[in-house]
Amino acid sequence: MKTKLFSTFDPVSSKAFKQKIQYDLKGADYNETLLWNSDEGINVKPFYHQDEVLNVLDVITPDYWCIAAPIFILDAKQAAQTAKKVIKNGAEALYFTSESVFNVTELFSHLENNTIPVYIKLHFLDEKFYEEVYAFAKAYNIIIHLDVIGHLVRDGNWFKNLKEDYLQLTGILKRGHKKITIDTTIYQNAGAIMVQQLSYGLAHLVEYLHHCSQEKLTLDTVVFEVAVGTNYFFEIAKLRALRVVAQTLLEEFTEVSSSTKIKIIAHPTKRNKTIYDYNTNMLRTTTEYMSAVLGGADWVVPLAYDALYHKTNDFGERIARNQLIILKEESYFDAVQNASEGSYYIESLTEQLAVKALDLFKEIEKNGGFLKQLKEGTIQRKIKESASSEQAQFDEAKIILLGTNKHPNKEDRMKNDLELYPFLKIKPRKTLIEPIVSKRLSETMEQQRLKTEHND
Repeated sequence: MKTKLFSTFDPVSSKAFKQKIQYDLKGADYNETLLWNSDEGINVKPFYHQDEVLNVLDVITPDYWCIAAPIFILDAKQAAQTAKKVIKNGAEALYFTSESVFNVTELFSHLENNTIPVYIKLHFLDEKFYEEVYAFAKAYNIIIHLDVIGHLVRDGNWFKNLKEDYLQLTGILKRGHKKITIDTTIYQNAGAIMVQQLSYGLAHLVEYLHHCSQEKLTLDTVVFEVAVGTNYFFEIAKLRALRVVAQTLLEEFTEVSSSTKIKIIAHPTKRNKTIYDYNTNMLRTTTEYMSAVLGGADWVVPLAYDALYHKTNDFGERIARNQLIILKEESYFDAVQNASEGSYYIESLTEQLAVKALDLFKEIEKNGGFLKQLKEGTIQRKIKESASSEQAQFDEAKIILLGTNKHPNKEDRMKNDLELYPFLKIKPRKTLIEPIVSKRLSETMEQQRLKTEHND
């Protein structure tokens, strides 16, 4: 006979908990002492209780998450060889990027494994080349990054112009390749708060949905690329909220997206990464990987601890990949689907982020939509305001990056190790809109330290 161990205890309400806490505070104010307000405008409480979770959102998460290996295509054959090596060493998906056209046949003929998912991020727009890649779609599980608005956001210009970009977008979708990408990583890496990241992603998506509706096009997949930071529980809730609000939006465009799937590709943020005491980057990415998995990402793309200042190297890539392998095979992060479901704290954060994101999205739509607000500079200004606030918190050591603005190792020397330029670099040029650019919190402090090194 099974015994219910806690059946003899009376249930305790949230009101009773709060009364006990208030008594133990011995007159101190509960709100001022134990509540804190996040940058998203969310009051975080010291405890969460079942009777206060009024609306549990239905979050559909993937059955399985993949460890995706990032591979830059400089030479197609070499990229295929690298792919075979990383698959052998634990990668479960391939995340290719390329700046220019490459020999598609050579890539796939040397790839061999046609069961592994493939994502190809092209930093150019060429309808014929897309078609050439998609010729292999039946034999391989391929998704190609297709996000002309994302390019405008980052670059400040369209690939060619609005009309031509949308013509090529339409042509690609009409050929049956019904997948688009909403790349929100730039918003996080530029300093946007989570509510902004979510609402800008929604506004970004709705531009495509309106276009598809006008052209009588349908979508079978929407891929969100997301940057994940180290605010552990908030980041879990952010990804969960993203699925909820995106699904809500898709349901308003049934003629475009009656059965559209949502996929999330998660990347660690670069905003909190450092070049000094660089090994702490591994600690940061580990919590970011955990948030991504528990938040319901389909793919997690690792970031090497030395990616800011070293060229791609086997050691850094292997360590980053192994972090995810350990989470999956030794920490059992793949053993339970939707593991964060039922956490009163996470459920509350998910709902609040979703509501706030939808409110801001509606405001953007009311004021003319995403493209209009980009052209006016409103989106850029809002992100700069959030970034400035976060930067001030870092400069005042309210946001801590160990080894940089807290407990720095003054013996660290980096000037001779910089294979890559790790700082923001903007080349003045004429653009249609002000581009949104990513910038790390520690850049100014690091530049000052590097100047000091020259005087040693």
